[in-house]
Amino acid sequence: MQKIPVQIIDASTLAVDSKIHVRLTEGWFQQARRLISWPLLFVYFALVWLQVDGQPWLLFDFGQRRILLFGTSLSWHDLPLLAGIMIAGTSLLFFMAVGWGRVWCGFACPQSIWTWVFIRIEQWTEGRANIRARQERQPLRGTLLFRRISKHFLWISFAIFTAVTFTGYFIPIRELVADLFTWQAGAGTLGWLVCMAALTYLNAGLVREKICLHACPYSRFQGVMFDDQTRTVSYDKSRGEPRSNKRSSDGSSGDCVDCGLCVQVCPTGIDIRDGLQAACIDCGACIDACDAVMTKIQRPKGLILFCSEDQLAKMSSPLWRPRLIAYLLVSLTTIAAVVYGFTDKTELLIEIRRDRGALFHQLDEETVCNRYLFKVESFNPELQALNLSVSGITGAHLEGMQSIKKLIFPNGYLTECVLNPRLHQIISCRYTFKRTTSK
Repeated sequence: MQKIPVQIIDASTLAVDSKIHVRLTEGWFQQARRLISWPLLFVYFALVWLQVDGQPWLLFDFGQRRILLFGTSLSWHDLPLLAGIMIAGTSLLFFMAVGWGRVWCGFACPQSIWTWVFIRIEQWTEGRANIRARQERQPLRGTLLFRRISKHFLWISFAIFTAVTFTGYFIPIRELVADLFTWQAGAGTLGWLVCMAALTYLNAGLVREKICLHACPYSRFQGVMFDDQTRTVSYDKSRGEPRSNKRSSDGSSGDCVDCGLCVQVCPTGIDIRDGLQAACIDCGACIDACDAVMTKIQRPKGLILFCSEDQLAKMSSPLWRPRLIAYLLVSLTTIAAVVYGFTDKTELLIEIRRDRGALFHQLDEETVCNRYLFKVESFNPELQALNLSVSGITGAHLEGMQSIKKLIFPNGYLTECVLNPRLHQIISCRYTFKRTTSK
């Protein structure tokens, strides 16, 4: 049996009782991450709280059996469009993974975005990472206790706001807030809010990197997506080794001064100098920290950088290779199909059901009628009314509730009535309902 050497690596110099205190840094990649994550965070809340013509930007309205999306309305018959959006998003995720590793995780994943928000709150209430690590060993009393309570209060408040917003994707947010303040929300709604708030608080505040390490399926299959040309956060060993915190006069030491900042700023607590690891989310924090150190010691930047294994080995490493191009073509095809689907979405659903209790009704000696339930659902906000008529036999005319021949859509939604096509003779015939729109 062959013995395999195993090396236990200290996850972080600022880890206390397995809790990682992330040191925040500044740099190009952190600015790029904020430029991506903050707009996504805004979109998450804006889709629910902002309105177009009195309707939210996005609402899955189960009561009305429709989906409100940016002022338009989709029926449940248009659900394949949502499936298409998910397929397009998945193909784009694969495209990014093959080309640039887990940049989605580091820059746009909700787990990462909410975690960074919670870390900002933590630093604002309890201080920098080294201070927080030192306070972990101190008893909770006085100012330290007040700061700790303030941190968890802000965490819980933001988690509740997140849960209320998420619930607003399925229940109109203004109705939901009104029900909450008047204590009229149902037990199911309250249970869902508590569950969502608790998960947000646990995932972003307490669990954090363990979601990326153990629960996230994306980190598990990234090894299948990566190849030797995939650009990921990498450490240039040929330039950095051997490490030394003192510069040798003969140039025998590498550029890495073993300061440990690349480990302290990592949200998952890994040491990128140990090579590519499944826990790395390619956020680029270690690159910014290392570049700042290289600038101070007047050495070239790029000791830690986005590059492929072939680039580190000084081999040819084209970015646009057949595999990446194939994923791009699949992504563009699915996006085009979704766009086409939105141009051909359902605008009007009509359901006609005949009275099954009798073949016809004898009104008098000369008049008979059939009875139909006419149900119309509009998904076009510009469609306000529908004109109805019947054809197929001479002398037939249409009667409904109060002789309705024009259906008015309340708020562009659903309307229904009972239609009675009347004939002055009993014959076997085929007639047709005709509808014309009135905008």
